Amino acid sequence: MAQHKIGIIMNGVTGRMGTNQHLIRSIKAIREQGGVTLKNDDTLMPDPILIGRNEKKLKALADAHGIERYSTDLEAALADDYNEIYFDSQTTVRRAESIKQAIAAGKHIYCEKPTATNLEGSIELARLANEAGVKNGVVQDKLFLPGLLKLKRLIDSGFFGEILSVRMEFGYWVFEGDWQEAQRPSWNYRKEDGGGIIVDMFAHWRYVIDNLFGNVKAVSCIGATHIPERVDENGETYKATADDAAYGTFELENGVIVQANSSWAVRVNRDDLLTIQVDGTEGSAVAGLRDCKVQHRVNTPKPTWNPDIENPFDFQAQWQEVPTNDVFDNGFKVQWELFLKHVFADEAFPWDLLEGAKGTQLSDLGLKSWEERRWVDVPEIKL
Repeated sequence: MAQHKIGIIMNGVTGRMGTNQHLIRSIKAIREQGGVTLKNDDTLMPDPILIGRNEKKLKALADAHGIERYSTDLEAALADDYNEIYFDSQTTVRRAESIKQAIAAGKHIYCEKPTATNLEGSIELARLANEAGVKNGVVQDKLFLPGLLKLKRLIDSGFFGEILSVRMEFGYWVFEGDWQEAQRPSWNYRKEDGGGIIVDMFAHWRYVIDNLFGNVKAVSCIGATHIPERVDENGETYKATADDAAYGTFELENGVIVQANSSWAVRVNRDDLLTIQVDGTEGSAVAGLRDCKVQHRVNTPKPTWNPDIENPFDFQAQWQEVPTNDVFDNGFKVQWELFLKHVFADEAFPWDLLEGAKGTQLSDLGLKSWEERRWVDVPEIKL
């Protein structure tokens, strides 16, 4: 049993998501477990080099997590043949140009989404990667959440019968930054910096809907900037130029209707920050990040509308939890392991840059629907 090392350029991991999910809970965790086990029982050990603009932050991050290599020189890292993979979790406005550099250097590409600030940019990345013959993938982490894996199990089992509709509720209150610090970076609320919840979340909704419920045929969306002013990390008041809420409806090719409300200006009165309710002819389910509960048709209560009496039903108590029959690892880590095996051992990895472009497409069309106040069809993407 041999161990193979693979160099990974990790650009932009000093940010919240890059540090927590991609470095600490994925690459560091994989290293601590002894690498990724291959089918022949060999192991693949990721060897990251942290790349960014602030050497002090990079050194502190590397020292804290036992990473030997870090640099502010992206070009030098790309020129080193030892580094086979380029990973990008920078802000959206910086991502596409760096990925182009990495493709030109012959690196395999793995990146966060959105892959670019518009559909044309995302399609260009997919086309360039295909032409260069480099393997490529896009983070689609929510597919690996325990709650959604349980939901997928229900779908595959035929539990729902015919699926009729899906209701997705996502969001929480992000503090304005005045009397309490905001939980999200200020660039999220500036359109000129690539911010906005439609650009951010519709990329997620595209792969969740496509992989679980069916291909998106058309979209209707209205966005809003509910909080017009916020306070940034330096205590300075700034104008919020990007949408902080989006209310979308998606028509699928199979006739299923999906409603998705996304908001950073909503207080949570539900089981989780994301809940997905699926209603079918035979049963219904509500999935969160980790849990999933169901109600079969034989257990469905029979209420009638009568506002003149107290409600006799405890609706919440009439659902059953789906058991956790499997061990669920961190979703980001699971997808990292799959991508590493894709690069080294040519194992399957369907979530490529073209799939990432579909997310950007839905964001663009959602913004168009909002601007033009109408339904917009979602055409097939051709490279």
